[in-house]
Amino acid sequence: MIWCVEDDVSIRDIEIYTLEQTGFTAKGFCDGDSFWVELATTDELPELVILDIMLPGEDGVSLLKKIKASSRTRDIPVIMATAKSVEYDKIKSLDMGADDYLVKPFGMMEMVSRIKAVLRRCMPKKENKTVYVNGIIEMNVEEHTVSVSGESICLTYKEYEILKIFLMHPGMAYTRNRLLSEVWGIDSYGETRTVDMHIKTLRQKLGDGGRYIVTVRNVGYKMEVQND
Repeated sequence: MIWCVEDDVSIRDIEIYTLEQTGFTAKGFCDGDSFWVELATTDELPELVILDIMLPGEDGVSLLKKIKASSRTRDIPVIMATAKSVEYDKIKSLDMGADDYLVKPFGMMEMVSRIKAVLRRCMPKKENKTVYVNGIIEMNVEEHTVSVSGESICLTYKEYEILKIFLMHPGMAYTRNRLLSEVWGIDSYGETRTVDMHIKTLRQKLGDGGRYIVTVRNVGYKMEVQND
């Protein structure tokens, strides 16, 4: 089930029609309030949400923040739709946990293609190994928790995803562009300062464990394998 949150009834209707004609089931919401009430009370969560940024009442960015803050809903893939082409809107949404974005006016086949791509990317949610340990750092994937020397630490969504990649592949070097692709879902974006900023804050939050994440000159970053 794909949920479409869009206040323009003509756009919402054609989104739902297109989705149903391409094999999906879909449901539409005219504003953030009705969407959030349904999300909070339903027993069957949506497979993906297309969320318009400009909505009457609570806007899409605020709703995205609430979705990603809840352990019940944070794994729902979200594609943001915006009438603005300003780069800030896209990066802000992606940084808050959105999986992709569409800039209005967009074609319905582009929408379907992006939905399928996001669903494929998000499909393998459960790893066979649900606890990753490297030195004093431990991550429990199912519980979505991270601890250092036994003390729990709080990470943002992006910090958590970066750390998860490093813990899953200790010793492997990652370029900034590859991290952008795997964590932010964007390819060859070119602006890599946001990666450096997130690595910096991740190291700080990991405390003594922050030294495990090392800079690989002219490449990017990697997590060194620890045996202590």
